[in-house]
Amino acid sequence: MGKANPDILKWARESAGLSLEQAAKKLSLKSTNMSGVEVLQAFEAGEKSPTHKQLMIMAKQYHRPFITFFLPAPPRSASMGEDFRRLPDAKREEHEGSVNALVRDIYTRQSLVKDALIDSEEDEAVEFVGMGLKMPEIDEACQAIRDYFGIDITEYRKKPNAHEAFNYLRALVEERGIYVLLIGDLGSHHSSISTDAFRGFALSDPIAPFVVINQNDSKPAWCFTLLHEVVHLWLGKTGISAQTHEHQVERYCNDVASHILITLDEIRLLYSDARRSEEPFATVLQREANYFNISASLVAYRLFRANLIDQGKWQQISDELRELWLNSKATRKKENSGPSGNFYNTQRHRAGGALIGLVRRSLHGGVLTETKAGRVLGVSPGNVAEMVGL
Repeated sequence: MGKANPDILKWARESAGLSLEQAAKKLSLKSTNMSGVEVLQAFEAGEKSPTHKQLMIMAKQYHRPFITFFLPAPPRSASMGEDFRRLPDAKREEHEGSVNALVRDIYTRQSLVKDALIDSEEDEAVEFVGMGLKMPEIDEACQAIRDYFGIDITEYRKKPNAHEAFNYLRALVEERGIYVLLIGDLGSHHSSISTDAFRGFALSDPIAPFVVINQNDSKPAWCFTLLHEVVHLWLGKTGISAQTHEHQVERYCNDVASHILITLDEIRLLYSDARRSEEPFATVLQREANYFNISASLVAYRLFRANLIDQGKWQQISDELRELWLNSKATRKKENSGPSGNFYNTQRHRAGGALIGLVRRSLHGGVLTETKAGRVLGVSPGNVAEMVGL
């Protein structure tokens, strides 16, 4: 196969968001007379050639196929669509490599799904995608989305917890041809991606529209993110988001999603109750939000948008709520330190019923191989049959 292209080695490292020092440490590079950084510099300058084993490690750490290192030039990157996030430079640099790798993986899965739909003659256009291009008023948008998916907010709130409420929304969305995935890493918990980097991603394709939700977020937040990304699809907007209010499209998606889940009158009543309580404001918001199967952060956002609190107060409450969530998450982790849940059940929930069903049909029809099916589902080929129930 020849030698690896030094220019590709440098490009792959940089596109993974790694400095020389970070990459040398991840690759565990060693030499009797050179530091790890010096060895990597020599590889990228063409003065030394990495071994096959070292290239295999690079492929894993840089999230690139092995063959990439032998290309004559860097491959053309797929567009991420719009980047709706507003991240500090430090946060962006810290997470960019992982987020880019995740987006590439999503595009690959979507491409395989789209091909499977076409080959199976199931490639009916999802009319919902792009229907809201003109961005109508919030109330009109909420009504259109509720009607299209048959969302009954009373039924949603009857669910015993946010997890079941999310399953309710997800099932309605997937019934209309939209694939909803829970992904928060690059294949293992060691590659976990923080919600600081992204909350959700929407791939606005008319045949195989995808919504990806960062599974590392709180379960009440999954519901909001799902609707937020659904609004992105309604607008025909592909892109990655962190749900900031500073971007016009993000603000619109936030407003529509949050208005579907809770009304302005309910927000005002909740605010009045919280003000009268002797408990800390954030604590009251968190408890009251549970009754609606929504996140307290969503409530705080709506208080800000309704001019009931100013931006400074909103930021303060948001910080307090995040601290409460992190503490709660740490407590649950200690309490659940025993064996984890069933692997296949976990993977099925992350992939979603729509994707599981498509893969099962495609395997039966010979449209997908187990290798491609594993790529779609994010598992090894040997796990596919058990995962889809064959």
